[in-house]
Amino acid sequence: MMDVDSLVAIDFHTHAEESCGMHADDGYDDFQAAMTTYFKAPYKHPPTIPETAAYYRERKIAAVIFAVDAERETGFRRYKNEEMAELCAEHKDILIPFASIDPAKGKLGAREALNMVENYGIQGFKFHPTLQGFYPNDRMAYPLYEAMAETGKPVLFHTGQTGVGAGMPGGMGMKLAYSNPMYIDDVAADFPDMPIILAHPSFPWQDEALSIATHKPNVFIDLSGWSPKYFPDILIRYTNSILKHKILFGSDWPVIKPDRWIEEFNKLDIKPEVMPLVMKENARRLLKI
Repeated sequence: MMDVDSLVAIDFHTHAEESCGMHADDGYDDFQAAMTTYFKAPYKHPPTIPETAAYYRERKIAAVIFAVDAERETGFRRYKNEEMAELCAEHKDILIPFASIDPAKGKLGAREALNMVENYGIQGFKFHPTLQGFYPNDRMAYPLYEAMAETGKPVLFHTGQTGVGAGMPGGMGMKLAYSNPMYIDDVAADFPDMPIILAHPSFPWQDEALSIATHKPNVFIDLSGWSPKYFPDILIRYTNSILKHKILFGSDWPVIKPDRWIEEFNKLDIKPEVMPLVMKENARRLLKI
């Protein structure tokens, strides 16, 4: 079992990029190569879940981990939630699995969400509106949200610009507008008891994200996907003040390693009493661990 007291941090944003036993789809290697170029990521191939667990265990950092169900929009086979959850269960001392379900799956997706929590130990859910090709406030997604809200588990949404498809022709067809956090404000209003995390500094909509997190009690922000040295001043000010209990450490592993993220975050003017909240305590409260 996870010994949370012994952990130095909880990373709220890490990726399980592909199945250990599945050959990548055509085009997937080009997609990954573009990602590593964009983030200057120091790996040639995405790490497996056991490799990720070993890395985080060595550093005494727990990791929320997920794949993204984007088959419909990308054509790449998804990493099955069941397979991912079973692997994570072998490393439950350090990994916290979230599931990802395409909201276009409707009632079938809702059934899957409930099953993943009841029978596979899933602790939350992940959406990537740009990669999955939907507006978060589209009523098509509401049957899935209703099931997720029933579980009481947190739901994490990618927001802002994405490295997915960056530098590829047409951005690989990825449309940034889907990930404007203002669409998630509707979801937060309609599902006030569902914990929602806005992932990443939401460039170019940072002020919108801060506004939503300030206005909606059920909305939090993770700081993943950006090198902290590029954080805007307003994000640092809100982290140190009115949102100090709603900001979460996240790296975006494997494209950004926590070692680099933490080193740069420590150089920011973060108040000493706020640092442990961001690094672990806010996530611990949100995850109820």
